[in-house]
Amino acid sequence: MFYGFGYPMYYFDWTYVLVIIGAVLSIGASAHINSVFSRYSNVRCVKGITGAQTADILLRRASIFGISINRVGGSLTDNYNPRQQSVNLSEPIYGRASVAAVSVAAHECGHAMQHSENYFPLAIRSALVPAANIGSRIGIPIILIGMLFSSGAFGDRLVTLGIWCFGLSVLFQLVTLPVEFDASRRALKAIKENDLLAEEEYYGAKKVLTAAALTYVASAAASILSLLRLVILFGGGRNRRD
Repeated sequence: MFYGFGYPMYYFDWTYVLVIIGAVLSIGASAHINSVFSRYSNVRCVKGITGAQTADILLRRASIFGISINRVGGSLTDNYNPRQQSVNLSEPIYGRASVAAVSVAAHECGHAMQHSENYFPLAIRSALVPAANIGSRIGIPIILIGMLFSSGAFGDRLVTLGIWCFGLSVLFQLVTLPVEFDASRRALKAIKENDLLAEEEYYGAKKVLTAAALTYVASAAASILSLLRLVILFGGGRNRRD
């Protein structure tokens, strides 16, 4: 704290700007996907195919068997679980015959196709899951503990370890990007080849999957900015002690 014109002034940490930018990107991407998803969830596809039927058709025609198609709670909670070999579709997707339902179900089937073909980026992402989960949980706490020992080399090592742990979660999100983009590419190709949507509906499917992809991009960008802030603040042990 310092004084200016007789009033106490506090030091402004400019690195908070990085956090704010990340938050704005994430909020904007989330609002966009919610808007697009809501719009195309209310557009019934001409052929009347539900999300569950879409998944069944695409998996069978891709000669992928032994995959269960399950209904799960929530909205935008759809996922493919490679360990359980299941395509899990949320309530608005599983039983509804909308452009959004077909698009999202096809995207999750895209992940099943990746798994069946041993798609390398998917294998890397799956291998990173345990380390990324641990890193995201303990990275910041380790940094905070290291700050308690800021006067010595032990604290510096803890802070560096914490940054590396947090970096694992960032790496996971970066590896996720090509996996998600490829799954959407496969989804759109499968929708077209199997004639699941009319031409004008196919354009809507592109918008849904593009909006979904932007959420992953925004999340990765926000994590990179947070990591950059940590490196700026704590990256150099000598700088922290000065």
